[in-house]
Amino acid sequence: MKKLASVTLLLGLIIGLVACNQKEKKEVVVSPTQKLVDQYAEFELTTDLNLLTEKEKQMLPILIEVADIMEELFWKDAIGDKSEFLSKLTDPAAVAYSKINYGPWDRLDDNKAFIDGFGAKPKGANFYPKDMTAEEFDAIKDEMKTDWYTKIVRDEDGTLRVAPYHEVYPEEIKKASDLLKKAAELAEDAGLKKYLELRAEALLTDDYLASDLAWMDMKSNTIDFVVGPIETYEDALYGYKASHSGQILVKDKAWSEKLSKFASLLPRLQEGLPVPPEYKAEKANANADMNAYDVIYYAGDCNAGSKNIAINLPNDPRVHAAKGSRKLQLKNAMQAKFDKILVPISDLLIDESQRKNVTFDAFFENVMFHEVAHGLGINYTLKDKVSVRKALKDTYTSIEEGKADILGLYMITQMAEWGEMDKSKLMDNYVTFMAGIFRSVRFGAASAHGKANMMRFYFFEEQGAFTRDAATGTYKVDFEKMKAAMNELGRQILIVQGDGNYELAKQMIADRGFIREDLQKDLDRVNSAGIPKDVVFKQGTKVLGL
Repeated sequence: MKKLASVTLLLGLIIGLVACNQKEKKEVVVSPTQKLVDQYAEFELTTDLNLLTEKEKQMLPILIEVADIMEELFWKDAIGDKSEFLSKLTDPAAVAYSKINYGPWDRLDDNKAFIDGFGAKPKGANFYPKDMTAEEFDAIKDEMKTDWYTKIVRDEDGTLRVAPYHEVYPEEIKKASDLLKKAAELAEDAGLKKYLELRAEALLTDDYLASDLAWMDMKSNTIDFVVGPIETYEDALYGYKASHSGQILVKDKAWSEKLSKFASLLPRLQEGLPVPPEYKAEKANANADMNAYDVIYYAGDCNAGSKNIAINLPNDPRVHAAKGSRKLQLKNAMQAKFDKILVPISDLLIDESQRKNVTFDAFFENVMFHEVAHGLGINYTLKDKVSVRKALKDTYTSIEEGKADILGLYMITQMAEWGEMDKSKLMDNYVTFMAGIFRSVRFGAASAHGKANMMRFYFFEEQGAFTRDAATGTYKVDFEKMKAAMNELGRQILIVQGDGNYELAKQMIADRGFIREDLQKDLDRVNSAGIPKDVVFKQGTKVLGL
């Protein structure tokens, strides 16, 4: 009986342990939405605050408050009422992923809805009435309908009307403007002070030209603040409307000094573009700023989905003509993506013999000259003299990002051949560029950068710029063929832009701007390996220690 009792007790313990283990296993099951959240690796945004004066440190919380207003306005740009939308969600993972995406549509998966009950994302986001037809838009007589800083609203009688942002969001805009003026009072750098004052006025009028010019005049500032309606990516309907954004930066003056020498080469690089003379007749500004920064705060558009690691602004061609543009390299964010994403992808998809060529310096250069390359080429069409942005409409951002990618590599190649960069390391740039394509196509077809990388991948494939080893599933760059493909793709894009050929731009995207089955299988391997797609930030005054 004792033996029987012992056996019974032992069986009971085993059953109990199994049940506990099963219960524990059930408790660690990750929801599908949580898996989406986990695609983003967390990274703290910090910098050496000892580089700042006391007044600059006092300025940061004020700038963060302004950025947070841009955050709220971008929710309105993207979907509408943030609180109303989030209040209906009960799954914490759905809330977290919605905050990453600013709505229920996955920016890394072609804007597909990840929450039941939502259909396709409106192409015009929340910039236009959801029921507006193309014919209605075309019938609007107000020329400001294509202005970057306006919304199209439908009045109670059904009439469509153009409304400037400062009239649509008067309370938020007034508060942000007042805070910028308060920050300007603390500014010790004259250029920064003038910019903040003019930006405060620009918010109230939606006339950003003077503040953009003042921003370009800033040279000795340590703090920078990219704020307001900036990029037009969110408007996938026409590409006209700018989204609200706020990014706070601290300049790395040592790195910035190293970069400044390349600006003088821009006119020579423009002259050497692989296109007929009429497509490169516009002058590249030799005074373009190139600076490196630590970014310490993202808010609004720049924080949605995949995060930017470099900036090229302003977008206004009038500023380009007068003063060029500024290229901002976000060094700490760039390092995060290199370490957490690009290196693991390379270990999986790049031929073992070329993995040594994937370096941070090459990644930094590729990203930097991508931004510089936005200043090369052509801003106005040859025939009608309208801006390329306006002529190419919704295709502009994908075509322009594709141009910047390919001409960035062209610039590095040219400067290496001129002896301005280390030619012995040029292969690093090419292989790292190839690895970067795999990183960026994961942004999906909803992203202008994603489309640009897909188009380039398939063009390179057609030109034999790389080979794929079926046995190992790895890719190997053919230097000479990639160089030839680079020049040819650059030529094609510049001609499309110069001609303002909207139909051909659409065809280029339709032919190559999506992920085909073979590439998807390799990307599935990357996803299965648990490699993050992008980063999400821990940021704010507490993280900074303020």
